[in-house]
Amino acid sequence: MTLSVGRATVDDAAAIAAIYAHHVLYGTATYEVVPPTEAETTDRILAVTGRHWPFLVACDDCEVVGYAYATQFRDRPAYAYACENSIYVAHDRRGGGIGKMLLGALLEAAETYGFRQMVAVIGGSEPASVALHGSSGFEQVGRLTGMGWKAGRWLDTVYMQIALGGGTASAPHPSNAD
Repeated sequence: MTLSVGRATVDDAAAIAAIYAHHVLYGTATYEVVPPTEAETTDRILAVTGRHWPFLVACDDCEVVGYAYATQFRDRPAYAYACENSIYVAHDRRGGGIGKMLLGALLEAAETYGFRQMVAVIGGSEPASVALHGSSGFEQVGRLTGMGWKAGRWLDTVYMQIALGGGTASAPHPSNAD
């Protein structure tokens, strides 16, 4: 196994769509219920990379086995330095350190971009995702009870957060973010 992390391109859309489709159909980490198409995934990649936000893929040789990206937490201008992450690993590759590698690379890329805070919005309060983020320094900052209905049950959403770079110790550098 030769794992590497690099920037996602539209050529990765089919693999990313397939990874995410499994989570949409069989998991509760996302509250989507219909998997996005390859074309919609291509649009998502272009939307993220078009803003110069990080969108990464983990590859085992040439096979995409996971992906992660960061987007501005909310659309309003004052949120320009806060991001939300998304991270998914192929269902048959979970537990092998791919998520940890992706999250570490994403934290670094988001900080380089100029984000000062990263938030993980963990649907279904997925224990593996909570553990992954906790082991990477995130702290749980909130829990919303019964926010989603999926798989025949109400699901909680956990919010976890980590400071990037100087965090709130100083004003951000406007040239680093849109």
